[in-house]
Amino acid sequence: MARGVIFDIDGTLVDSNYLHTLAWYRAFAEAGEDVPAYRIHRCIGMGSAQLIKELIGRDQPDLSDAHSRQYRELREESRLFDQARELLREIARRGGRVVLATSAKPEELEVLLRKLDAEDAIHEVISSKDVEAAKPEPDVFAKALEAGGLDPRRAVAVGDSVWDLAAAGRCGLRCIALLTGGTGGCELEAAGAAEVFSSPADLLERLDSSLVGSVLRGEA
Repeated sequence: MARGVIFDIDGTLVDSNYLHTLAWYRAFAEAGEDVPAYRIHRCIGMGSAQLIKELIGRDQPDLSDAHSRQYRELREESRLFDQARELLREIARRGGRVVLATSAKPEELEVLLRKLDAEDAIHEVISSKDVEAAKPEPDVFAKALEAGGLDPRRAVAVGDSVWDLAAAGRCGLRCIALLTGGTGGCELEAAGAAEVFSSPADLLERLDSSLVGSVLRGEA
């Protein structure tokens, strides 16, 4: 089996979590739901259906469409984190397969991939359209392992939220967490992060000593 790294995108490689928070805040307010922004932010990384039920206690699919509409006005303001593209390319250069695993909807994914501009380094991309249940369910990481031809013992996930950690852990994947999504390091460690780095640039700088480096060398 190949060795590789499975990356979340929103909040991990692209600075978009707070834009999603604002889009959801507006969508809830439009529907007459008073949901504080801090509660929304803590759910970013979940799939839309899970987030809605967590925040208002019931299913309401039209809110997902409202979020998409609100986010459409904001998504071009998202920015690639420093050295994110270089991190993907360095992993590929070392022989690792780079697989992206995201809860993003197709139109959002198109923008994210354009901003990443790293097709030469990416082996496969798995998104919400490819699975039945989004994070924190394990489906997206399980599908990413399958698509990448990866064994969880020879791979590592990189994400920014407790939902990434939960989904990866259910697939037997070790997970590195980044602080770029706005969740604190202590909370990420408590949720099961094997290592915590401040950003993609920090992970790239310390790649040799990280779990990613060990996996790519066949040592972990």
